[in-house]
Amino acid sequence: MSSHLDPAEWVFQSYGRACNDPRFFEVFYTNFMSKSDEIRAMFVDTDMSAQRGLLRGGVMWLVMHARGMSDTKIRALGESHSKKRMNIHPSLYGQWLDALMETLQAFDTEFSAELDKVWREVLNPGIKLIQDMYED
Repeated sequence: MSSHLDPAEWVFQSYGRACNDPRFFEVFYTNFMSKSDEIRAMFVDTDMSAQRGLLRGGVMWLVMHARGMSDTKIRALGESHSKKRMNIHPSLYGQWLDALMETLQAFDTEFSAELDKVWREVLNPGIKLIQDMYED
């Protein structure tokens, strides 16, 4: 690890490098939708340009939460993704995270197995909060 950086800062810098390329978000959705027919079906009538913008913000909110930002934005994501709203089942977040790691590997020139592990550790508390709000 870049020993001079805390994990959330390392992830923040990685995200900056990766999403500097506008194709990052398109490739993410290609990777994510390739995971299952169920995931592909969720995006059939979606404005993907708008969705890519939402993804950019959502990942940033997860990273900023890990850096100490309040959980307000994460709770809003949890509410919008809950069973009563978009009905995004908690089991899908592992595939989402795997697709994100695959995409980061392709776009962050400094990506490594260690950074993959750090990304997962940094995002997991925010993802767990979203998952825990599914039934609320």
